[in-house]
Amino acid sequence: MNKPKIILIGAGGHCHSCIDVIEQQGKYDIAGLIGMPDEINSQVLGYKVIGSDSDLPRIAEEYQYALITVGQISSPHCRIRLYEYAASLGLQFPVIVSPYAHVARGVPIGPGTIVMHGAIINSGSSIGENCLINSRALIEHDVTVHAHCHISTGAILNGNVSVGWGSFVGSGSIVKEGLQLGHECLIGMGVSVRHNVLDRSKCVGSGKI
Repeated sequence: MNKPKIILIGAGGHCHSCIDVIEQQGKYDIAGLIGMPDEINSQVLGYKVIGSDSDLPRIAEEYQYALITVGQISSPHCRIRLYEYAASLGLQFPVIVSPYAHVARGVPIGPGTIVMHGAIINSGSSIGENCLINSRALIEHDVTVHAHCHISTGAILNGNVSVGWGSFVGSGSIVKEGLQLGHECLIGMGVSVRHNVLDRSKCVGSGKI
């Protein structure tokens, strides 16, 4: 039986990791990538860049599924724009979960979210749409991650944390249990978060906040 085909929107470095997770999950065949105009006809790990953003209306007539494979650090707006544009064209967004990740029974995960290798999402948590739960991230019990967030490599969200939409939690950061991060926050690499964080805050550098 043929697998459904999926288009990857974004052909940069983050796309490399997404390709491996999709291949390992084994539920979809990658039909091609959407990249910048000067990337068309190039190859990424053996997959061809078949168009740019302007080609999406035509490509959406041929394929049903897509995933946003652009990374997110300083701003979520590129991922949000691409996600909403592709959705407006009728493309559907599956949930991609690495077979090497652990997602507890009953955890809801929104469309277009990818859970990378080694990530753990524990019971009672929920993950919104178009999120990136990166390699070895730990999301403890009863955590809420709202839409369009990137929880980066090795980050730890302890129990009952809430992360507002469009936020970024950097590699190796630790968020104390029960805290609330507002929307569009940026938590830098290795930060220890011990207090609630207001909307659009930027917390960077080493140490505690």
